[in-house]
Amino acid sequence: MTSLPNSIRLAMAAEGGATASDEFLWLEDLQGEAAQQWVKQENQRTIVRYAQEDGFHKLEQQVLNILNKDTQIPWVSKRGDYYYNFWQDQANPRGLLRRTTPQEYRKAKPAWETVLDIDELVKAEGREWVYHGSQPLAPEYRYCLMKLSPDGGDAIEIREFDLIAKHFIKDGFNVPAAKSEASWIDKDTVFIATDFGPGSMTQSGYARIAKRWRRGTPLSAAETLYEAQPEDIMVFAYHNRTPGFERDYVGRFLDLYRREYFLLTKQDQKVKIDIPEDAELNTHREWLLIKLSRDWKVGGKRYPAGALLTVNFDDYLAGKRELQVLFTPNEQTALSGYSGTRDHLILSIMDNVVNRLEVLTPQGNSWQRRPLGNPGTINTISASGVDEETNDYFLIINGFLQPTSLYMGNLDGSEAVLLKQGPQNFDAGRYQVSQHFARSKDGIRVPYFQISAKDLKLDGSNPTLLYGYGGFEVPLLPNYMGSEESVWLERGGVHVVANIRGGGEYGPAWHQAALKQNRHRAYEDFAAVAEDLIARKVTSSQHLGARGGSNGGLLVGNMLTLYPQLFGCIICEVPLLDMQRYTQLSAGASWIAEYGDPSKPDQWAYIKTFSPYHNIKAQMAYPPVLFYTATSDDRVNPAHARKMAARMQQMGYQQVYFYENTGGGHSAAADKKQAAFHSALVSEFMWSSLNSSTPAT
Repeated sequence: MTSLPNSIRLAMAAEGGATASDEFLWLEDLQGEAAQQWVKQENQRTIVRYAQEDGFHKLEQQVLNILNKDTQIPWVSKRGDYYYNFWQDQANPRGLLRRTTPQEYRKAKPAWETVLDIDELVKAEGREWVYHGSQPLAPEYRYCLMKLSPDGGDAIEIREFDLIAKHFIKDGFNVPAAKSEASWIDKDTVFIATDFGPGSMTQSGYARIAKRWRRGTPLSAAETLYEAQPEDIMVFAYHNRTPGFERDYVGRFLDLYRREYFLLTKQDQKVKIDIPEDAELNTHREWLLIKLSRDWKVGGKRYPAGALLTVNFDDYLAGKRELQVLFTPNEQTALSGYSGTRDHLILSIMDNVVNRLEVLTPQGNSWQRRPLGNPGTINTISASGVDEETNDYFLIINGFLQPTSLYMGNLDGSEAVLLKQGPQNFDAGRYQVSQHFARSKDGIRVPYFQISAKDLKLDGSNPTLLYGYGGFEVPLLPNYMGSEESVWLERGGVHVVANIRGGGEYGPAWHQAALKQNRHRAYEDFAAVAEDLIARKVTSSQHLGARGGSNGGLLVGNMLTLYPQLFGCIICEVPLLDMQRYTQLSAGASWIAEYGDPSKPDQWAYIKTFSPYHNIKAQMAYPPVLFYTATSDDRVNPAHARKMAARMQQMGYQQVYFYENTGGGHSAAADKKQAAFHSALVSEFMWSSLNSSTPAT
């Protein structure tokens, strides 16, 4: 452990009375001199320990070479007559927005036309721009709202851009950097929700007021259409441009899972769409789509949580409640998503975390259904409409050991044909994938995937990485091993993905089982998987590492404090850790529906049981831990990782390492070079820790 410089000690002392409860509040001052000095000191310590040997640099270059392969699939979006792609490689680290024709895209090496060079923009303006997407105006697709982050965080600058002339429009719809949302209404009008000044943002840090902004007028003159409450998460307003079914909507997120939707009439009247607050709403031409999070009784019938329902939009607003069921879940199946083409819906259905596709087509008062594609045993198959004007679709198939394949077909009859094949990062023939089930503390079966060498010896000696997330109804599906995971396999490691509660692998109930006071179930599930791996002699505690980011960082933070005996190291990335102050840091207030409100004593009583920052104890046998974060992360504040590392070091724990990247936001990497450094650092830390005979301290 390193000693604290005098300037840092003075900063701690300046906190006065606050030091009794939290002596590291000064680290929440992200750009403060003392905090920055501490970060630089810790970064250097970590680099010296793990990132200076030749082996590290070789590994970093190996990862970067994989990330920069020119055989990577160039993913595209169809906008009018062109396919648009955002591309990054060694020559273009910040990236190119480029386009080609559908015919050219079918070629092995398409000819691309550059629309916007982000690296050139960085040089011209002297700002470290990170591209965050663009929203084009249909059907001409000439004008678009370009989204640029100054540091990779969620706050973006919006600039109107001419896709034909390929330049920014000086007096167009341009908005300073903020957490903004914008949506085209027509060429001369947009919906805009942004920081309009004091009182215009919610407690979560998102826009509270939605306005209509007309071309040629200042942003200050935009007319207010709808206001959310300060305690809401955010407001929204958007325009549906489907020909013949154009509609405007406004509404608000009351919390992460509850919303209110209103149809905005031409007279600016707001007609509430009466569905359960925690249901998801979408439309497909004349159809209203409702995905339920809980059971719902309406029209004399009861519909189960996780079901997808549909009804004629106009009939529903007129009061009719004759709903049709498009999907009904059971104990093993859940709807993971859906996409529309002009005349069809494509459903993605998970069955024990392995998915399949169905095509639904309206036929009078019913819907015809048929399967799409040929799913494998353990892989992921997904499909989405190319546009709303045709029934063309893209189909993607990949698995842990199966490189990504991109197909294109038409739902009116033509079979999908292979368009692009992603590169093979490693020799998949040497490895195997298997699915297993662990028994959690309360008896629930928890699935997990194991990827390992075919000649794996079950002797408890294999360095094993256990990855998890377990929150926000996000499922972890079989996807091709990226550069980082493949390098881990080739070093001789085992990779494991845990599908714990809190995620979406089995639909809303799987998620809701680990909310708030039941959060411990997610951690018990993850620990059960760890114990199962040890019992099966895949590995042993000294050779088992846990890794997670964001909510997954909270997960592995709790592995550190609650189950330290199960792990040989912990990799905790862009994490939540101080659950007493999380609502006061960055976007934390928006997650109260997931974790609870620590300002209420009855809720803090259970939240503190899974607040790692408050559960670290002295003289424990904790495994080595690496905290990785980014100064520019305006979603999960880097103070969580800073304070946790500092507190553990103060307690005398020697094997606590910390690294903070400056850019990249919540991804902690603004380009592929930064991503390669991140991957190599994590791999070196894991390999060193899990192959070390040094006891944990």
